[in-house]
Amino acid sequence: MVIPKPLRDRLGLRAGEVEVTADGSGLRIEVVVDEVLEERRGRLVIPGAGAPVSAEQVRALRDVDQR
Repeated sequence: MVIPKPLRDRLGLRAGEVEVTADGSGLRIEVVVDEVLEERRGRLVIPGAGAPVSAEQVRALRDVDQR
């Protein structure tokens, strides 16, 4: 599957294994993570992969998804 470079750069995606699933009328692509869960402040989290994402970027992505 080819994902355009500007989108890969924006999301911090790198070459590797992904899982593709149906999500309504679209597709959901998620990076397969082999690492174990980490505990931070009493919560289990999946270690991040790719470029860090700022709170502003998360808000923008959430707002786009709600349109």
